[in-house]
Amino acid sequence: MQDHTAKPLSRRTLLTGGAVLAAAAATAPAAHAGDAEGQFLFVQTADAMTWDADRNELTLVDVSPVTLFFSDRPERIAGNMNTSRFVPFWSEGSDSFLSDPPNADISIIENGTLRQTVVVLHDPVLADGNLTYTVEVIDGEMPDAGSEVSVFIDIVGMPLTPLSVAGVRRRDFRRAALY
Repeated sequence: MQDHTAKPLSRRTLLTGGAVLAAAAATAPAAHAGDAEGQFLFVQTADAMTWDADRNELTLVDVSPVTLFFSDRPERIAGNMNTSRFVPFWSEGSDSFLSDPPNADISIIENGTLRQTVVVLHDPVLADGNLTYTVEVIDGEMPDAGSEVSVFIDIVGMPLTPLSVAGVRRRDFRRAALY
């Protein structure tokens, strides 16, 4: 007889799965391949974080190599991309994050308690499995350290063309993997 006892899901699994399901649950019609741009939200996760208040540096320790993205209504696009492909958004294109840095909600477990801090992200550096941002804290306080970190990055406009080519249309929403 098999044991069918459910194993508890990690916070990371719930958050990343929830992001994809939220995109899939939208009820408006999908974007057309001819649309020039979509509005995307991004989610990055890491096992831990450290905060250097003197340098305003947030380091995501053992960051996931995959950054999730999904579109806000009325689009229904969800997918993932290598985190290494996300970092160049700060310097590439006429509408890069360098000229208009995104806001983000940093959700951290600190001593067993959820703490959320709203920041503006600047100057990402990905090295040795860690992702470091210079941040400007807008709301809340950043703890010195924490675990089970999720970074919810605000809406950003991106061309739909790569998704239209790479994505697979199923049940009126697009899925894509950009690597």
